[in-house]
Amino acid sequence: QVQLVESGGGLVQAGGSLRLSCAASGRTFTMAWFRQAPGKEREFVSASTWSGGTTFYSDSVKGRFTISKDNAKSTLYLQMNNLKSEDTAVYYCAGSSGGVRVRSANEYNYWGQGTQVTVSS
Repeated sequence: QVQLVESGGGLVQAGGSLRLSCAASGRTFTMAWFRQAPGKEREFVSASTWSGGTTFYSDSVKGRFTISKDNAKSTLYLQMNNLKSEDTAVYYCAGSSGGVRVRSANEYNYWGQGTQVTVSS
């Protein structure tokens, strides 16, 4: 069983930046960030293989968000720049012990508790 603990959320003005962190208690094949806004389904944001050699982004965040990993600390990061009001959501860290559909929440069997990101316009 892998435990994931997110941190780093908060309130920021549009155009600002935040960095989310996800500390993992163990190793997973793939790690990802998803988000869920009120009244909407959980959506894929970004993913990384455990080595960090391959990364994936949704079209809505590509060029603004950067996913990275510090394997020595077993920590996943999401650097979010040029934030927009539509980025407001609860952000979840997820880990998968296998699977190839990295953009599908169904592939992930470990989830953090979520951290709120609010972007004011």
